[in-house]
Amino acid sequence: MQENITIYLNERPLLLSAASSPIPAHLSEAKVYENPDSKKMESVLQKLEDGKKEAAVFVAPDVNQLLKKVSLHFTPIVAAGGLITNPGGDILMLFRRGKWDLPKGKQDPGEDLETCALREVKEETGLFNVTLDHKLTETFHYYPMKSKKVLKHTYWYKMSFTGTELTVPQIEEDILDIEWIKPQNVNKYLKFSYANIREVFRAADI
Repeated sequence: MQENITIYLNERPLLLSAASSPIPAHLSEAKVYENPDSKKMESVLQKLEDGKKEAAVFVAPDVNQLLKKVSLHFTPIVAAGGLITNPGGDILMLFRRGKWDLPKGKQDPGEDLETCALREVKEETGLFNVTLDHKLTETFHYYPMKSKKVLKHTYWYKMSFTGTELTVPQIEEDILDIEWIKPQNVNKYLKFSYANIREVFRAADI
């Protein structure tokens, strides 16, 4: 069975699934669309974006093909980022545009994903003694950019910080603050974060 994929449109989930059951409990009230055509996709995507729907489920035998069809309604961007812990087990989060977030950014042409993730972490946090441990998960979310509707596909990696340097927020990326957060306090910050960031923490069992 293929894994489900969730796309967030203004924090509203669109689940792509190979089977109409079982649907995750938190989406049990969402309307299910079997093999939606392009016109139906467009309509549902717009309603999610506008807040006229709280959630939806698209079902088709091949989830990856379904994702490709949904992606045709957007400008796709590939990005990578990291969930970083220090030797004390604290987790790094940064504050930008009114939300607590994780460092991430767009992949450059010819750049592999691991290099992109480490580069973005260094640029956004000022930390250089960071090593990549393993891949955690992938997330998908929509955002508007000028006249485009962007679908950002982000690859997330678990990372470790072993240096002594202080964090330096990248102001040009609207980062106002960076904090090392104790695991027991993470939920206080995730309340003021994004659904896809909460997915990353779930993937890391934090």
